[in-house]
Amino acid sequence: MLYLCATPIGNLGDLTPRVREALSACSAVYCEDTRRTLTLLNHCGIKKPLVSCYRENELARANEVVGRLLAGETLVYVSDAGMPGVSDPGEALVRACIAHNLPYSVLPGASAVLTAAVMSGYPVVPFTFYGFFPREKKAQKPLLETLKRTDHLVVFYESPNRVRATLEVLLNALGDLDAAVLRELTKLHEEAVRGKLSELATRYAETDPRGECVLAVYCRAQAEANAKPELEALLKNLLSSGLSVRDAAAEAATACGVPKKEAYAKALALVEK
Repeated sequence: MLYLCATPIGNLGDLTPRVREALSACSAVYCEDTRRTLTLLNHCGIKKPLVSCYRENELARANEVVGRLLAGETLVYVSDAGMPGVSDPGEALVRACIAHNLPYSVLPGASAVLTAAVMSGYPVVPFTFYGFFPREKKAQKPLLETLKRTDHLVVFYESPNRVRATLEVLLNALGDLDAAVLRELTKLHEEAVRGKLSELATRYAETDPRGECVLAVYCRAQAEANAKPELEALLKNLLSSGLSVRDAAAEAATACGVPKKEAYAKALALVEK
């Protein structure tokens, strides 16, 4: 049997009795970082062989794990913190067990994603988790287009030195949405800072937040769509008020959130009717 076990994300008191029992009873512990896991085991007074299994070698380790499970061993896998497989290694081990019809179980516990979603203070059902916000603009673009059509809470991991830049990217692409920066979850200096994206970007303009961070953004695509006026109706009003085609198109494009070329073409069509 393979046990994928959630481990504390900051407070060692969050280790569950079931996980502690699995660690005590297993043949070996496969882990993302042997040093961090050794600290955890020492805290529990447990001594077990540790085998490194991180993203770059997970596929190779999965074959090794399959062999040991077929031989009747009981193994545990833990990531650095939180739930394996959630923006951490673990998926390949699960797929290997399924492919070889081997038993596995997931022992629940601490999760930065769930903790942050609830602590954000925004509606949680539904919500979408995207892992770490992409650094490259090429990868950001399709994600931002998706978020423009999203009407619920979204959650990202982010490094503290990139929080400000990411907040600014989200603000420029999505508008001034409600959001939260959640840091040091379950730790002594845990903090949840809520506000508009613009307010949060200003707060962290000079000083980066400290510790591990999670960003929660309450996307409101449907509310934004409902709040925007209908393009043709607005253009008719603007043109009838005496504005030129160019000026009416510019104002309508901004108000309706459409490209200026689209608004200009629609304005011309109305004038030519």
